[in-house]
Amino acid sequence: MTDPITPASPMVTVRGVTKSYGSGSAKVTALDDVTFEVGRGKLVALVGRSGSGKTTLLNCIGGLDKPSAGTIIVNDVVVTKLSERARTALRRDTVAFVFQTFGLVPMLSAAENVGLPMRLRNTKTSVRDKRVAELLDMVGLSKHMNQRPAELSGGQQQRVAIARALANEPQLLIADEPTGQLDADTGAAIMTLLRDVIASQGMTALISTHDQSLMDIADDTVRLADGHLVAPDDETFVSTGSLATGSEHQGRVV
Repeated sequence: MTDPITPASPMVTVRGVTKSYGSGSAKVTALDDVTFEVGRGKLVALVGRSGSGKTTLLNCIGGLDKPSAGTIIVNDVVVTKLSERARTALRRDTVAFVFQTFGLVPMLSAAENVGLPMRLRNTKTSVRDKRVAELLDMVGLSKHMNQRPAELSGGQQQRVAIARALANEPQLLIADEPTGQLDADTGAAIMTLLRDVIASQGMTALISTHDQSLMDIADDTVRLADGHLVAPDDETFVSTGSLATGSEHQGRVV
């Protein structure tokens, strides 16, 4: 008799996460008892109005910030129990970020920017150069490898940022409004690229956005309003944490 198949654990588990700033009358609660899960290999859109808590949530999941209460698990690692050094290692080896401001180093070429994460891991030059070439080809920028960010368009800079995020083969890609500074056509191209890259690389992705076209290609949606989890088509607080319809169930995105 064969052993029963055990379902893979979620890539991301968020349980009762609360994040507050300040105290007393000046206290601001950015996240309030947020609970959900993201299955492996999924592209999940995190949506909500500006100030809803999206960036705070992404920063907590990726180890850039620590919640005031609750538990976050990424790839079976309890992020909320990690030291600062361990969280840095998590961001180096497991989680990668893409920001709407691109975050490229101005004085480095596209190839050097993409290779930077591998330098931090002391990857052999020959291995690094091969990986950089592969990634720039993947995002359609092989001919621009020697250009600096100022010599590239916004869409090209975001493609470099995506390639850089993939350099160390992360298991979770976190993108915070990756098309926020791009025009509609360029933004659509970037989102299609993200969808294709995530599928080809076998990654999980959590992407905050206001863009309906990204929501349309996402596997699932998590919606926030004023720091609370809400139903997909409602911006009022749902006390059960239910995501209600389709593939969205009771605080779990599967």
